[in-house]
Amino acid sequence: MANENRVAVVTGGGQGIGKGIVSQLCQDGFAVVVADLNEATAKATVDELTSKGYKASFVVGDVSKKEDHSKFVEKAVSEFGRLDVYVNNAGIAQIKTLQEETAEDFDRIFKINVFGTLFGIQVATEQFRKQNDGEKIRKIINASSIAGHVAFDLLGAYSSTKFAVRGLTQAAAKELGQEHITVNAYCPGIVGTDMWDLIDEKMVELKGGQKGQYLEQYSKMITMGRVQKPADVANYVSYLASPKSDYMTGQAVQIDGGIQFI
Repeated sequence: MANENRVAVVTGGGQGIGKGIVSQLCQDGFAVVVADLNEATAKATVDELTSKGYKASFVVGDVSKKEDHSKFVEKAVSEFGRLDVYVNNAGIAQIKTLQEETAEDFDRIFKINVFGTLFGIQVATEQFRKQNDGEKIRKIINASSIAGHVAFDLLGAYSSTKFAVRGLTQAAAKELGQEHITVNAYCPGIVGTDMWDLIDEKMVELKGGQKGQYLEQYSKMITMGRVQKPADVANYVSYLASPKSDYMTGQAVQIDGGIQFI
């Protein structure tokens, strides 16, 4: 298997899209470190995977702190010997009009979604340089969103962070390409996870209506006719993490079932 003896770190890997990515990378032959703020979900995910014979470990930390990214990488190196792929998956959403946003709101979401991505890029790159792997391609994979291509109302702060992630992805790809490090992003659409349950709940509070109404309303935009599953995103991340994508860098592809065509 092409990915045997390769090691990945996935932030926010204990649940939702992150768990889907971790599971797929394990199936692909990776040893995976699940980095998550929630110890219970991280441990449960790792227990589930190791019971099936996969190589997985977890570490607890906050992506808004650069020193915690160092801890994630140190776990990968101490447990599995190296780092090949770093997935900056962790993120949060906020549902407010721009008039309601506060400096504290923006500070929190940017620290997690943008600074968390920047720190992941920096720390992963530091480890890649230490390894001196010659022309072997190493990969950084970031979580953007369809909201990082076209902004959504009531998701202004979130959208702005995901546009920023696309910018970081492009700049890092240009800076690191000569070092055989690729940097790409995945842009999910409407995924059936706790985050979208929260978005639906907050929209009911702001606009009125019934629980589930806005998830159903937005889902009608999906050409494929169904809400996205974490596995749909994980399948694309699997490609980005594999040698099949070695000549691809600086891209932020929408994996949304056909909501936006840009």
